[in-house]
Amino acid sequence: MEIIIGLLIIAIGAFCQSSCYVPINKIKDWSWESYWIVQGVFAWLVFPLLGALLSVPAGHSFMEIFNAPSFNIWMTVFFGVLWGVGGLTFGLSMRYLGVALGQSIALGTCAGLGTIMGPVLLNIFFPELNPLQSLTAAVLIGVAVTLLGIAIIGVAGSMKAASLSEEEKKAAVKDFNFPNGIAIALLAGFMSGCFNVGLEFGKEIFIPGTQDMFKTLPATLLVTVGGFLTNAVYCFYQNQKNNTWADYSKGSVWGNNLVFCALAGALWYSQFFGLSLGKGFLTSSPTLTTLAFCILMALNVVFSNVWGIILKEWKGCSSKTIAVLITGIIVLIVSSFLPQLL
Repeated sequence: MEIIIGLLIIAIGAFCQSSCYVPINKIKDWSWESYWIVQGVFAWLVFPLLGALLSVPAGHSFMEIFNAPSFNIWMTVFFGVLWGVGGLTFGLSMRYLGVALGQSIALGTCAGLGTIMGPVLLNIFFPELNPLQSLTAAVLIGVAVTLLGIAIIGVAGSMKAASLSEEEKKAAVKDFNFPNGIAIALLAGFMSGCFNVGLEFGKEIFIPGTQDMFKTLPATLLVTVGGFLTNAVYCFYQNQKNNTWADYSKGSVWGNNLVFCALAGALWYSQFFGLSLGKGFLTSSPTLTTLAFCILMALNVVFSNVWGIILKEWKGCSSKTIAVLITGIIVLIVSSFLPQLL
């Protein structure tokens, strides 16, 4: 029963993440770089800090978190910086492919590589911990099935690109560009996988006595701080390049924009808050604990495609294309539960 609860919590977090781009559509009179960094303050600083504070056991200080080895702390932040690059290109993948297909390809790549890269890179620095033992046959099969589901959805996207006229493509996704979008989505997925690598390096960064469900929240904060730095440099560069600093002085829209940026940030962070809580219920299954990140990304893809259907990004596609899309979604759902049956 605890495993089902853990998976449901992760699923709720995935649904929230897949919904985080909806509030952004309500932001007024700000350029992309302005609203992106403001929502990032909430998504990558404010809410992760609150989560990390929640992990501190009674009678302890938040600063005790930094008693962990400095190498682990800095490596966690470093991979957060790399993940930040993935976050930037992630937005571009959706610009060229839409919410459904863009998230599917990027998150699918992130799911597979993120799960495998963590133990592999950790083994380079700490071979005595034997982190590769977590990559069991069941884990690798789970990753393979997830990638199969992503590939099927990718086929549906290719069928969509081939069957629609340029006008229909633009009606569904304004800047639709399948070749460029695929390349950017793959890069975004590879770099985004560094998030889980950061969590692997930071998995021992918590105060003794922390409840299992809160143990990854301090590492999550360190990763998102690194990602914030990358995004801040790029967004402020874009503010300078595009002369959009004036966005921040538009007092008439600050109230509205702040609310929707905060909501977008909260929804985005919910995925990793849910991941931490969910893993606390999966401790009886080492396989699912290792696969939790992959499961989260797979469910993100499922829900992003649900939003894609709602937003009519697949409008005009043939019934065959929709059937392939639904098949891919079903495979992804199965991939979340299959390892437990092996």
